[in-house]
Amino acid sequence: MLKQRILTALVLIPIVLLLIGFAPLTWLYAAFSGVVLLGAWEWTRLMGLAANSPLRPVYVAVSAVVLLIAWWARADWQVLGQFAAIWWLVVLVLICAYPRVFANHRPGPLLLALIGQFMWVPAVVCLTLLRDQPDGALKLIYALTLVWAADTGAYFAGRRFGRVKLLPAVSPGKTREGALGGLLLCAVWSVAGGLVAFGLHWDATLVVFCVLSVCVAAVSIVGDLGMSLFKRLSGIKDSGSILPGHGGILDRIDSLLAEGPLFAWGLLLVGLWQ
Repeated sequence: MLKQRILTALVLIPIVLLLIGFAPLTWLYAAFSGVVLLGAWEWTRLMGLAANSPLRPVYVAVSAVVLLIAWWARADWQVLGQFAAIWWLVVLVLICAYPRVFANHRPGPLLLALIGQFMWVPAVVCLTLLRDQPDGALKLIYALTLVWAADTGAYFAGRRFGRVKLLPAVSPGKTREGALGGLLLCAVWSVAGGLVAFGLHWDATLVVFCVLSVCVAAVSIVGDLGMSLFKRLSGIKDSGSILPGHGGILDRIDSLLAEGPLFAWGLLLVGLWQ
């Protein structure tokens, strides 16, 4: 499994770096949208649509139109960031409430269709506009690698030290030690990111940036757990199998969908969005 993950990453990372570094902003938005639309196709399984249902491509097409309108209308990314903060707080409450308050209650397909838009529209818009910042390519790369640091730290810390389950009813494989290991690695990585990608110095601003990074890394865990909850409610183990060793697209971008808009909004709050 680990070997497959590494091989898949070695193929995808150069493509991602080329897009971030050289693609025009509209093309980058289109690329991000394309990834999300693959995720939307997987999301239709969670909605309970049959494999041959004509509503599956219809939902993907509607998602494409929503993303196109968001870009064409120059949707206010600050509003989207604030909305994302509220949405992921709601998801956190749902995660903590499961299964005590509700269990085996599958949301209807219309509600899930709406939830999908809640997740990916803010992320695609905010991450794309982050690239439009001064030194935006470095900042966007940092935003992506912060999620990967949280995931990598959690994976190895969980394997080595994992004892206490984080939320076994939602995601039995995750441990508190793993989550802590992921956040610790993010704390270390945030120092390098602040100095290199954001040009900060060894002062209070760097400390604030590191705190922000760890907080949004924690939000990325909420994104991961939220997707696990929706899959559990839908009776699905993996969203797909398109990426060897990684599962589906949604299994790879769930953390980023939560982290992306909150990171952008957080930069604005601490005065680092220029």
